[in-house]
Amino acid sequence: MKSLLVKIRTALALGLPSIARVTAYRLGVKLRFNPACRLRVATPQGPFFQSKPLQRATPSPVANWHTSAQLFGRWPIAVNRQPPDWWANPLTGRTMANPDRDWWNIPDFDPSTGDIKVVWELSRMDWVLAFAQRAHNADAQALSQLNAWLADWCENNPPYRGPNWKCGQEASLRVMHLAMAALLLDQTSGSSSGLLALVDVHLQRIAPTIHYAVGQDNNHGTSEAAALFVGGSWLAVHGSAQGRQWQDMGRKWLENRAARLIGQDGGFSQYSLNYHRLLLDTLSMAELWRRHVVAPEFSNAFYQRAAAATGWLYQMISPDTGDGPNVGANDGARLLQLSNTTYRDYRPSVQLAMTLFNKQQAYPKEGAWNEALQWLGIELPQAHAPSPGSFVDDGCGFAVLRHGPAMAMLRYPRFRFRPSQADALHLDLWLRGSNLLCDDGSYSYHAAPECLQYFGSTASHNTVQFDDRDQMPRLGRFLLGDWLGTSFVQPLTQRESGVEFAAGYRDRAGGSHRRQVMLGNAGLRVVDDVSGFKKKAVLRWRLPHRHWRLEGQRWTDGTHTLTVKASVPIARCEVVDGWQSRHYLEKTPVSVLEVEIEQAGTLTTHYEWAA
Repeated sequence: MKSLLVKIRTALALGLPSIARVTAYRLGVKLRFNPACRLRVATPQGPFFQSKPLQRATPSPVANWHTSAQLFGRWPIAVNRQPPDWWANPLTGRTMANPDRDWWNIPDFDPSTGDIKVVWELSRMDWVLAFAQRAHNADAQALSQLNAWLADWCENNPPYRGPNWKCGQEASLRVMHLAMAALLLDQTSGSSSGLLALVDVHLQRIAPTIHYAVGQDNNHGTSEAAALFVGGSWLAVHGSAQGRQWQDMGRKWLENRAARLIGQDGGFSQYSLNYHRLLLDTLSMAELWRRHVVAPEFSNAFYQRAAAATGWLYQMISPDTGDGPNVGANDGARLLQLSNTTYRDYRPSVQLAMTLFNKQQAYPKEGAWNEALQWLGIELPQAHAPSPGSFVDDGCGFAVLRHGPAMAMLRYPRFRFRPSQADALHLDLWLRGSNLLCDDGSYSYHAAPECLQYFGSTASHNTVQFDDRDQMPRLGRFLLGDWLGTSFVQPLTQRESGVEFAAGYRDRAGGSHRRQVMLGNAGLRVVDDVSGFKKKAVLRWRLPHRHWRLEGQRWTDGTHTLTVKASVPIARCEVVDGWQSRHYLEKTPVSVLEVEIEQAGTLTTHYEWAA
């Protein structure tokens, strides 16, 4: 009965319209009355991109997809002239059994290949952009390779059969990469019949399931709406009446999703830095395309939310390294790769979005973060954005405290949309672009049970865990129940000596946690008031994997010191091994300080570093 009540409360929190859309989709696919199950079209034929002289000066093309590439920004694979196996897991070499099945008959996690995300990765077509960059620079071999790989992809992925047609969002990312390649090669008008046919078969797959994407209240809706707008207007330019209908549908849902999923403070429904980047790149590509085809502007509300979302990510990341907190799900997604920056450098996306939506430069110095604008022929604005500072996004539950070279980020529970991690009152600490107290990440959506249980759990965050249980029970791979709510907030206070913020929650089992964060000249001070638990409360601090040793009552690595004191007896205090995942499918060790108490009290932490 208790489990049933949790599910009912969670269903109500998700919202009946979203549940109705998802249920209707699943029923339609199961009974085969969804139009996407009845599509039958011919396989597009190349050539897709034409040879065309171009004069505009551009930076060097990306190094990826020349002799090697990095999947998820981390895992190297060899590349040669021959197209890859589109049905295989490129990290293991194992090919999906019976890959020519209709898309609705293919499971998410096929035993032969494992995580379908890895199979999908090559078919997101990052390589289209890389080949287009080289073709733009008069590399005839790159143009030939671009057409050959697209022809091979079409031959081995006939419309609506195989794993690469299973997800509407995957189809959407292909459309947007093809469109950006057309921009790079100046082939948005007078496009080849093969390229237009390839776009058309993708939009036929996306349009019948857009309501399912919208029901997810996440990046599926924004990606698929953007693809309908971009692809539809592309076809409309070439006289397609159906294209105009798709364009209008995409515009409607893109504006709808921006208004619903982006808060006034700029936070996004997925509470994730990397999904936030995916959102920004999607909005940027839609706006770039709209300007290019001279379509009417989006609504004022769309631009207001896009500008707020841009400012949100700008405030979160280090201007020196482009990196930021590993908060929320991190599945390796990265669009519009036009520079040789690393996966964890968010600056190219921020600079492009800041130029388009805020009419400011985020980073005034010359750097690789400007290369996407140069490739796309976008001029930098003259105005400069103010330096990142402290801010609070109370709509989504984020507080960023900045003082001198240090930044702290507190995550507190404001869940208008489904949370993906049990990370209430997690705290990240950064100093000069280096992460001192870190989040665990999400590792993989398809992993051994112990990894699925660890990553995203309360025990893998810098917060307090009560009685060995998660703050919210896991009801499914992507769904938590009994969403927490913030019961206490102390407004952000900025002084010359530092900045301060506090928040707290009480869970359904009676556990109460209030956390006060003070970032100042001397370091970080955190005060945790905990009560309402039955047996124990464990405070964890996830530290860089260096040699931490105990000296008196403090832990130190020789440069940094961490001290935890309590108002009640400490039952246990030790450093244990933990994990962090900064890239999809990657695990690296971290040291975790655990401090355990067995009665209600106050824990006070001081983290200090050398000046």
